[in-house]
Amino acid sequence: MRSLSGGEKVWRRIKTDNPGQIEERSSMIGKLTGTLLEKNPPQILIDCHGVGYEVDVPMSTFYNLPAAGEKVSLLTHFVVREDAQILYGFGSAAEREAFRQLIKISGIGPRTALSVLSGLSVADLAQAVSAQEAGRIVKVPGIGKKAAERLLLELKGKLGADMGKPAGAVSDAQADIQQALMALGYNEKDAAAALKALPAGVGVSEGIKLALKSLAK
Repeated sequence: MRSLSGGEKVWRRIKTDNPGQIEERSSMIGKLTGTLLEKNPPQILIDCHGVGYEVDVPMSTFYNLPAAGEKVSLLTHFVVREDAQILYGFGSAAEREAFRQLIKISGIGPRTALSVLSGLSVADLAQAVSAQEAGRIVKVPGIGKKAAERLLLELKGKLGADMGKPAGAVSDAQADIQQALMALGYNEKDAAAALKALPAGVGVSEGIKLALKSLAK
């Protein structure tokens, strides 16, 4: 993380309280909205009220980013390791959910999961899993035949139909509605399904009300 006060870029190193322990957190920082300062794939820098967040993103998200200096909003997954705290950013809920499913697989870490989503769109990944096509997975750097077969087996039935659609940028309103639903106890899959039923351009307050009605059925 960088502090951008006074126009200077200052490194701020944060150490974990328990050295040697690796922990993953997804709820501490769930979304970032700010000004896109730098784009150096796979990492970008977002200025949020004077604090610069370095975020690693898959290329599927990177290609859809606005130009430097413009506003950007990304859903995030926060990972704490013994030697670093890393933010991963995604342009859609489907991308983030696919990433979270991937890192649950033995031998697939965040970096490899990012490579998978950089080499395959969420739609392509879902199709490969549905058809159990290892040949498409082994094309991803760092994924061998055995890892590909394990990935296909572990993901079978876990990538919903909504993930088979091309990933797009998530709007601020949609992200806020989804975060509110998850804060109320709904899981990401149910929240995403409720979002799909909302009319285009709906506001946050009205969207939450409509989503809750949908989920109560």
